[in-house]
Amino acid sequence: MNYWLFKSEPDDYSLLDLKNDKNSTVRWDGIRNYQARNLLRDEIKVGDQVLFYHSSCKNIGVAGTAKVVSSPYPDPLQFNPESKYYDPKSKPESPRWVSLDIQYQQEFIKFVPLALIKATKALEEMVLVKRGRLSIQPVTEAEWNIIMKMAKLV
Repeated sequence: MNYWLFKSEPDDYSLLDLKNDKNSTVRWDGIRNYQARNLLRDEIKVGDQVLFYHSSCKNIGVAGTAKVVSSPYPDPLQFNPESKYYDPKSKPESPRWVSLDIQYQQEFIKFVPLALIKATKALEEMVLVKRGRLSIQPVTEAEWNIIMKMAKLV
């Protein structure tokens, strides 16, 4: 099992939205960054754990967790001309973009703000701290455990 951080703007889709979705499962789609796409396609596996991160909002940080419940599959939005994620260069026989399904696990007892993560010496090598812009990022088991302690879940 591996650990990941998935970013979402809560005005678009929040942890609460995931929790309230039917079966608390949703397709994670619309990824249009090749590095993030490669992680979805090649690295992330069913059963992997996800830190659900709220970005581009007043309270930036980790709100809770989810888990990966499907293998990657072609992102259907890339084929829809009415979608903002439409890619005219992508073809059904050779899709460029993938999505997968995640399922709600838990909301943190204590929201873990980015400022606290950045101020924690043990997290100074975390991808979020060093190269924070990527929408999907690997998280080490040690980093995961520290975030869980910050959230008062361990």
